[in-house]
Amino acid sequence: MALWGGRFKGEASVQFKKFNDSLPVDYRMAVQDIVGSIAWAGAIHSVGVLTADEHTRLVAALNELKASVEENPKQILLSDAEDIHSWVEGKLIEATGDLGKKLHTGRSRNDQVATDLKLWCKETGGELLLALVNLQQAMMDLAEREKDTVLPGYTHLQRAQPVTFGHWCLAYVEMFNRDIGRLKDALYRADTSPLGSGALAGTAYPIDREVLAHNLGFRSATLNSLDAVSDRDHVIEFLSTASISMMHMSRFAEDLIFYNSGEAGFVEMSDLVSSGSSLMPQKKNPDACELIRGKAGRVMGSLTGMMVTMKALPLAYNKDMQEDKEGLFDALDTWLEVMEMAVLVADGLKVNRSRTLAAAQQGYSNATELADYLVAKDIPFREAHHIVGEAVLSAIDAGHALEDFTLAQLQEFSDKIENDVYKYLSIESCLDKREAIGGTSRIQVQKAIDNMQSDDNDTLSAQVIGAPGKVQIQHALKQVKQRLNAQRAAALSVRRARMSDVDKIHALVSFWADKGEILPRSRDNIIHDIQNFVVAEIDGQVVGSASLYIYQTGLAEIRSIVVDEAFHAQGQGQAMVQYLLEFAHEIELQRIIVLTYVPEYFSKLGFDSIEKSSLADNIIEDSEQSPHKDPEDEVAMQYIVDRSSK
Repeated sequence: MALWGGRFKGEASVQFKKFNDSLPVDYRMAVQDIVGSIAWAGAIHSVGVLTADEHTRLVAALNELKASVEENPKQILLSDAEDIHSWVEGKLIEATGDLGKKLHTGRSRNDQVATDLKLWCKETGGELLLALVNLQQAMMDLAEREKDTVLPGYTHLQRAQPVTFGHWCLAYVEMFNRDIGRLKDALYRADTSPLGSGALAGTAYPIDREVLAHNLGFRSATLNSLDAVSDRDHVIEFLSTASISMMHMSRFAEDLIFYNSGEAGFVEMSDLVSSGSSLMPQKKNPDACELIRGKAGRVMGSLTGMMVTMKALPLAYNKDMQEDKEGLFDALDTWLEVMEMAVLVADGLKVNRSRTLAAAQQGYSNATELADYLVAKDIPFREAHHIVGEAVLSAIDAGHALEDFTLAQLQEFSDKIENDVYKYLSIESCLDKREAIGGTSRIQVQKAIDNMQSDDNDTLSAQVIGAPGKVQIQHALKQVKQRLNAQRAAALSVRRARMSDVDKIHALVSFWADKGEILPRSRDNIIHDIQNFVVAEIDGQVVGSASLYIYQTGLAEIRSIVVDEAFHAQGQGQAMVQYLLEFAHEIELQRIIVLTYVPEYFSKLGFDSIEKSSLADNIIEDSEQSPHKDPEDEVAMQYIVDRSSK
């Protein structure tokens, strides 16, 4: 069914129809189009266009259609409808008759498609965020596994200085963290609703667009109708974020392709991500990484295509903008698939530690250490650099390492060299002799040790140690884990609470208080303390809440952690705690406590048991005992906030 036929006397050609129709691409937005239509039905009902009965019938028909589409989305492709909007409207008219024709009152396909696409981007963005966090976790796990493995570091693909394999992993964790930041920024800017902007000049009906936006899960409505229907910045931002991340993925893949080569032999890919040769039986090819590297160009091409499409388009909507979806869908599908494949690559990677160590010991990567040694002997750096260059040239001619020279041979290059030189030429010295913050000096190691909370390296809380040491890598891992937990919380849709959440929070707290699991809190108390609450959402529905009660400078308690029974075991409780821990980090709290009957739950989140008697009297008084629990079973625990990573 065409939505625009009245103006025309003749039929469009079959060739033009095929060229013009977008259903084979935009059918993927069917659910978003139906959700937007449900919200629009409510909006026009609120201004009297639909009666209560008409509204009820339309919403029921739309919900039935939504369930059918979710069960079998490919059914849409059997239609000859022009686009997803005409398909939904046609199905609605089939179900409700002439009533279905009233739904489009005051709405244009221009604001409709803009809304659908933003809703799709928001939903897909959540999946991409979670995939990025999972990829970070895979690299963290690999860093944990190989934190002590010595690896040659390269510049210009020439061996430069030794690092650790764990340090290499953390470099990509940092890259993926920036990708997460870019994606979250793009999602924030996409979180405005164009619905109600009409074709270009706004709707003629007195609809409250802010209420409409909130009903659709947007934070606000757009502010200019011309811009709203012709804006595709969110598409470009998503493609840009995907392209930058794919560039990172391509570098990751290229590193591993090189490390996997016969010339390096540093790693071996899992059979799960490798293939063989049809001719040469000995071959094991890193095809997964090569495809990751190759698909980067495909994603970047989509970005270029969209930028050129939007260049010089006049306001407002133009049919050119129909080209926004095919490249976007393909690029984000590709990005998601690549991230999932990279996790598989990292999980199955086997590192040849003896080979990486041998390579780090070759290539004269300790030459800088010898130069620094000479500088410490009062030789100017440029002169030291020249002396060591001559020594390296001589070592190359002799076919051995610098440390294989005898003392007498080394002294031929400089009489400042003494017997203590050899300890500076070792791999350990190369790793440890970095005394600035971010380096791997013994001083920095000692600072990390002094700040340990237990013998478990996961509780290290000291200076940021970002360079390729061993103890320092453990500390860097802990700090990245803290940030990673916060990223996971964001990916699981944890956010700060709003006043509109008060009734849901009160209902959740009251339900579990009645069961004796937590202490009750009045609605007024929640309103007064709403700025310290967070909530967890699933599909726009608040399913959990938790709060942070600040006692004094540096000290706070996590309270009232509750999750709807229907959504247990999905990680929302942990995500809220992790969100609050990151919030505590941001506002420079030092210590977070909990009083709990399930200490094992908080132990997994980095809390340690403490004596309840060590807490101030006012804390104990504020946290009165639950009448349904044995006071002896309540355990006090604390989390020391790592502030050094700010």
